[in-house]
Order: sequence, then structure tokens, then C-alpha cells
Amino acid sequence: MPYDLSRYDGFDPARYREESPFKIHGGCGLMGLCDESGALMSGEEAILAMAVQRDRGNGLGGGYAGYGIYPEFADHFCFHMMYHDLKAKEEAEAILDQHFLIEVAEPMPTRPVKGITDAPLLWRYFMTPHQHILDEREQSAEDYVVSVVMLVNSRVDGAFVASSGKNMGAFKGVGFPEEIGHYFRLEEYAGHTWVAHNRFPTNTPGWWGGAHPFTLLDWSIVHNGEISSYGINSRYLEQFGYTCSLGTDTEVAAYLFDLLLRRHKLPVSLACKALAAPLWDEIDRMPEDEAALMRSLRAVYGPGMLNGPFAIVLGFNGGMVALNDRIKLRPLVAARCGSKLMVASEESAIRTVLPDPDEVWTPKAGEPVIGRVKGMDWPIHGDLHLGAAQISCAVTAVEPACDAEEVTV
Repeated sequence: MPYDLSRYDGFDPARYREESPFKIHGGCGLMGLCDESGALMSGEEAILAMAVQRDRGNGLGGGYAGYGIYPEFADHFCFHMMYHDLKAKEEAEAILDQHFLIEVAEPMPTRPVKGITDAPLLWRYFMTPHQHILDEREQSAEDYVVSVVMLVNSRVDGAFVASSGKNMGAFKGVGFPEEIGHYFRLEEYAGHTWVAHNRFPTNTPGWWGGAHPFTLLDWSIVHNGEISSYGINSRYLEQFGYTCSLGTDTEVAAYLFDLLLRRHKLPVSLACKALAAPLWDEIDRMPEDEAALMRSLRAVYGPGMLNGPFAIVLGFNGGMVALNDRIKLRPLVAARCGSKLMVASEESAIRTVLPDPDEVWTPKAGEPVIGRVKGMDWPIHGDLHLGAAQISCAVTAVEPACDAEEVTV
């Protein structure tokens, strides 16, 4: 299908070259768009939102994750894979074949786009775990998939799992985001939730596997900023079987959300408070019950707390969550228009997709913006209320009395 890339640029190249040396970019650009009614949106909307944030990146990384894009394989785990060479492909496929029944294995649909070069081998697989192995290991399908992702990423030289969830996929690489979007033909996909990223790498090189989003199972993370706690975060995650092998700070955020939301079954609000914890002097001013809860969160999840400036968007099947660091050192704007919720680094990106929003606001530091798709299972085990004494039980799972009580919202 022909397309005109220039309509997505949203800037004057001559003026951009003149002004860009004097701009203070404030880091990368990001976007999250969720239609809470469950209606599907073309990937073209995500491309438009990122094209106007072009000057927030430098062409060394762009990417997207879409949800609801594979309805014909909704019950299959879909692995988007990157391979440096055929040897890496053969080794990774041997692992996948050992652990899964592979229904479809095919190259990723792409098209030639000026500016996209040196692409790895890009393949996708629709698979189901071997049930007899799950039974032998007494393991959930999700934990099983996580173990395979860790195995491939850490043991197969030149192979990388770009995404591994159901009815979703990540599309990313080295280039500006509008170029990456058209390279992967995203206008041919439709999803209820999209997250996207324009990278301006500072501490790590621009490479295809290092572009955002970072994913695990259905979770996908796009991130603007720097997680200075990467070292302690990664060591903390290793205690729970996660292997941080990609050499970038954003990887820990994806794994921490999987740990807190899926495995420890924390409510979204508490998981966000654990990762972007209130300052101690703020806690001292809270009502006693709330202060006790926050102290417990900081005590139990201290090594998982994210330090440094960040704005992140978490996508998943069921919605999305956007979050700033606790003193808001990176920009994040939110808006609603009918059933659509959108967040972005700049209001201009929002008004490109939602030209007449019902509401626009700037989220407070550490306060999550949550989008929930109507009619879809909430993958965070319901909306739960936990008391301070129950936080440690969410980790140890040793006392039945610590079971959380589900409430209606």
C-alpha cells in the first residue's frame, strides 16, 4: 500500500536543522493511546503522534507495541524475534521448538523505507507451550514463557526476543519512529492500545534490540529518562529468576512490573507507589493508616524502587498505565476524548491525534494515569485493597490470613 512519509513529518527540515542545536530536548519522546471502549485503532494514529515528536530523538531508536492486533491467534503466545545471523536463528528456533508447539513461523512483514538500514532477521512465531512440560514442572504458562525468554536472551548469541505476549507485538529498531512505523507497515494493524517511543540514547548505544518498548509477556514499557538504580534493581530481580541481559536501564522496569503485578498481585496503584515511592517527609505528613502502608511498601520493595528522572508508559492487554518519577523530572501530558485516553511527552502529539480533547491535564509526580479497556479481563487480579501488614505477605505468600479482599470499583 503506497504511503507519503512526508505527511507524518510535522516539521520543516530546513528550520529543524537551524534550530535543533539550540533545543533542550528533555530526553526521549513517548506516547500511549488507549480506547477504553475496546474499539480498534489503526497503527497510523500512533505513527502520527510520534512524527510530531521527531526532535525528541536522534534517529537511533523508535518503536511501538500494539494490543489486540492478532485476534486470529488470540490464544497463542506471539514471539517477535530479532536475529543477527542464521546461526542465531537456528539456535533460538531449536529452543522454541523444544518448549512450544509452533503453529506459525514466518518473516515479519516489512517494506523498504529510506533511513532504515542494517536490519536484523525479523521473524514472528505463534505458539502454545507443551502441556506435558507444564504438568511436569507444575508451572504456569506465563512463568514458563518468562523462563524461555530469559534463556534465549541470555544464552543465544545474536538472538533477542522483542515481545512474547498474547494478541500483541512490539515493532522496534534503529531509526526515527515514523520510519520504523512504516517499515513494519503498522497502518495495516489495528489495536485497542498503542504505546510508542522516540529514542535519544545517552548511556547505551543505539541498536535494534535496545530500542523501546521493552517487553515481557503482555507488558511493554516505553521510557523517557534515566533509571540510576539499575544496578540494585537488576540484582533484586535476579532473586526472582529474571536475567537482565540487554544492558539498558529500561529493561528492569518491564520485569519489575511483571513481578509486582502478575506474581505478587499488587494493585496497580500500590505497584506504582512501590516503584515511585513518596519521599519520607511526605509519608510523615500522611494519615497514619496510609503512612503505615507507604512505609511497608518502601521497606519491602526498597531494592525495586526506581531512582532517577523518568516518565514511563506501561501497556498490557486490558489497558495502560502512565507514571512519572516522584518529583516529575520528565514531561508527561494526559488527555481524554470520549472513550480515548492518551498520554504523551508533548501536548502537540495529543492534539495531532485528538484535535478537540474533552480534558487535558499534567499528571502529578508519582500519580499514575490508568486506562482500562471495557469488557477485557483486568490482568492484575482484580482491584485489591491491601493493608500495611499484608504487603510482606504478597511477597512471601506464607500466611493465608494475608489474602487480599477484592472490592468493586
